[in-house]
Parts: sequence; C-alpha cells; structure tokens
Amino acid sequence: MTTPRTVDDLAMELLGKSSDALSAAERRVLERIHKRETTQDIGVVHEESATFGERLSDHVAAVGGSWGFIIAFTVVLFGWMILNSQILNRMGMAFDPYPFIFLNLLLSTLAAVQAPIIMMSQNRQAAKDRTAAAHDYEVNLRAELEILRLHEKVNHLIEQVGTLNRPDEERSR
Repeated sequence: MTTPRTVDDLAMELLGKSSDALSAAERRVLERIHKRETTQDIGVVHEESATFGERLSDHVAAVGGSWGFIIAFTVVLFGWMILNSQILNRMGMAFDPYPFIFLNLLLSTLAAVQAPIIMMSQNRQAAKDRTAAAHDYEVNLRAELEILRLHEKVNHLIEQVGTLNRPDEERSR
C-alpha cells in the first residue's frame, strides 16, 4: 500500500468521492493532510487580523458589560443626584437640579454611542464563533480521516505479519 500522492487520491481513498464532489471544507482538510500542515489557533488568527476599531469595540463591550462598570456607574449616578439635589441645591449652585435633565441627556448620549459599539463587538464575536465552528468541523474531519488512514496501515501491517507467520508451503500456494 503506497501513500496517496495527490489530493484527488486522498479524496477517493478517504471519502470515496472525486475531488470535484468535495465541499470547500473537505478540500481544505485534504489539502492540509496532503501538505502535512498543522492546524492553527483560530482565536490567535482572528485577533491578529482585528482592526483598531474591532479591538476598541471589544474593549468597550468588556468594560461596559462588567460588574465593575455597573457598580461604578451606579455610584456616579447617585453621587450626581445627591450633589445636585442636596449639596449644591442648598447653596444655590446646582448645575442640574431635579429632574436632572442634563443627566438624562448624558445618559441618552452614552446609550446612543455605547449600544452600536457593543453590537459591533457582538457581531465580531458571532463571526468569530462561526469561524471557530467551521474550524472545529475541519479539525474533527481531519482527525476522522487520519484515524481511517491509521486503521488501513494497521490492517496492512497485520496482513503482512500474517503472511510472514505462515509456513513456506502455504505462502507458495
């Protein structure tokens, strides 16, 4: 049994298909097997290709979706309200007295800017998840095909050993 030399040979041997009938993922897997390439870490590949805006949106989403941000933001909001309704109001210097119209404007602006940035990060994460799922499929297919190849090699070795262990007269028949 010789090792297949082309992707076409691998396609027929391992998948029982011609190379024209292969899906894009199957073709990539067989080409990697043929070239003896190892798989790459998709997370690293994805991060290396990220633009500044994509990394920034991920950072904003990570900060904006943390308990630290929620607690700090709550403290700032209550501080703003206490400062403007209790402390500065008594001195006649409140810059945003109750009903806190300026605070509402700031919160609306923050929400208007933060929401699309978080959605960009979620879209990027969804794309990353789709890429990871496709990569997992390819890795699983490659492992399955390599196991099939190993089974064939083991079976071939068993046949050779069985032939060598037979008496001379049986081998000559």
